[in-house]
Amino acid sequence: MATKIAATKKKVATKKKLAPKVAKKVSKKPAAKKVKKVSAKKPASKKTATKKVAAKKPAAKKAAPKKATAKKISNKAPKVDQYGLEKDDEFYGLYFAKSTKKGLVEVKPCTFSLMYWWKGLLGYPDMIEISKDSNTAMLQFESTFGGGDSGETELTEQDVLDIDHIIEVDEEEMLVSLYSYVPIPIPSKVLGAIELSVLNINPETRYGSLEICTTENEECETEHFLRYRAATYLRGIKSGKVEAIENMVTNGSEFFGLALDAMCVNKSIKKWLLS
Repeated sequence: MATKIAATKKKVATKKKLAPKVAKKVSKKPAAKKVKKVSAKKPASKKTATKKVAAKKPAAKKAAPKKATAKKISNKAPKVDQYGLEKDDEFYGLYFAKSTKKGLVEVKPCTFSLMYWWKGLLGYPDMIEISKDSNTAMLQFESTFGGGDSGETELTEQDVLDIDHIIEVDEEEMLVSLYSYVPIPIPSKVLGAIELSVLNINPETRYGSLEICTTENEECETEHFLRYRAATYLRGIKSGKVEAIENMVTNGSEFFGLALDAMCVNKSIKKWLLS
C-alpha cells in the first residue's frame, strides 16, 4: 500500500515541471496558453481520484478474512469444566458434595463413581473416606470367598475364607485401584512356597496380579500378607465410569479366586488359607 502511494506522487510532480516550459514557448498566443492551463489541472483531479481508490480497496479486502479466521479458531477450542472434563463427559459441569462431621466435602468425579456403585447399585451405607482436599478417597469392606462344586477345583463349597478389600481413588491421575487381602499373615514356613506360586501364577493371570505385601505390626514385627491388585484408569472414559469400577471389582474377585485355588495345589498353602 505504501509503495503505490509513493509512485503516484512522483508521477504528478513530473507533469507540473513540464507545464511551465510549454507555457514559455507559446507565450505570444493567449488562446493556446489557456488550453495548456486547463490541461494542467486534469492531472490534479486524477491524483485525488487515484489516492482515494488506492486507500479504500486494500483496507476493505484485508480486514474481512482476518475476522473470519479468528472465529473459526475459537470455535474449535475444546471446552472443559473445573475437573478437566470435556463437554461430552457424563459428569461435565456437575458439582457434588458430601456432608461429614468436619463439614461439607467436595466429591470429585472418580470418587462419585465409586460412591454411586457402592450406595446406588449395591445399596450399602456410605463408608467412603475422602481427604480434606478431595483428591484421594478410600473404601474398605469385606467379602466371603467359597470354592467351586465341580469337583475339579482344590477349594470346595465347604472351603470358605474371608477376604479384605480396599479401593483407593486418585483424582489427579483419575485412577481407581483395588487391593484384595488374605487377612491372616503368611507364616515363615510357607512364605517360600507362596513366593514361588506367585511367580508361576502371575504370567497366567489375565487381569491384575498377585503380590506379597510386607508391613510392620504394632509390636514392630515384620509381617507378610498375600494380596491381589488391579486398577482402572478412568481418564478418557466419557460414559460408564461406574460400570468400569463394577467390572474391575467383579473381574478382580474372579481372578483372585482362581489364583487362590491354583495355589492350593500345595497342601501347606491350603492349610494356611483355611486356618
